[in-house]
Amino acid sequence: MQSVQEYKEGIKHGIPIFTGYLAVSFAFGIAASEKGLNVIQAVFMSLTNVTSAGQFASLDSIKNQVSLFELAFLQFIINIRYLLMSTALTQKLGKEVGILHRCLIAYGVTDEIFALSVLRHGKLKPSYSYGLITISVSGWILGTFLGASAGKILPAIVISCLGLAIYGMFIAIIIPPAKESRAVLGTVLGAMGMSFFMTYAPIVSRLSSGFRIIIITVVVSMIAATVAPRLEGDEK
Repeated sequence: MQSVQEYKEGIKHGIPIFTGYLAVSFAFGIAASEKGLNVIQAVFMSLTNVTSAGQFASLDSIKNQVSLFELAFLQFIINIRYLLMSTALTQKLGKEVGILHRCLIAYGVTDEIFALSVLRHGKLKPSYSYGLITISVSGWILGTFLGASAGKILPAIVISCLGLAIYGMFIAIIIPPAKESRAVLGTVLGAMGMSFFMTYAPIVSRLSSGFRIIIITVVVSMIAATVAPRLEGDEK
């Protein structure tokens, strides 16, 4: 009975995540349709990945038919933070929670689910996590389905206009923290500058888009961590 209550509470707390994921994944579904993926492929991708940055970044790689190694390495670099999040969450799970439950919970670890799980008082119950994952992943898959379906029905000019939602989404994510932190602003500008350089420079421009993203992510992250490290207890 307590497990059922925990599950219902997880669903209740995950409703805001559901609505947010619905909007973002709709934009992903549109983008996936533009890159040539059908509805089933787009939905299966969302079901197995559940990661906005990784999925958006992989679309060009899939369209350009890059190697599986490059695609896997790209996902590893972009999503490595989830490894750290999952490791951190193990400290909130009781010793009685088995490996199967831990793997299932790790599947659904996203930034938003991690935040709610960490703020949960006391030990984290698998049933609560399953509630969060159920409602959140449902929103991610449903939005992808609707976006990909719309991409197959709506005129090309409408799809192109809706595709701008992706850039609006990322701008909305970047601007608020960039206003508050010079470190974030410098990181964003550095990534933009390096991306511009690697796109048009004579030799590095020959690299595939996937490898360019990998190089930019690693280099800019290392520089930012060295120049402006986040000190313990620093809330900014």
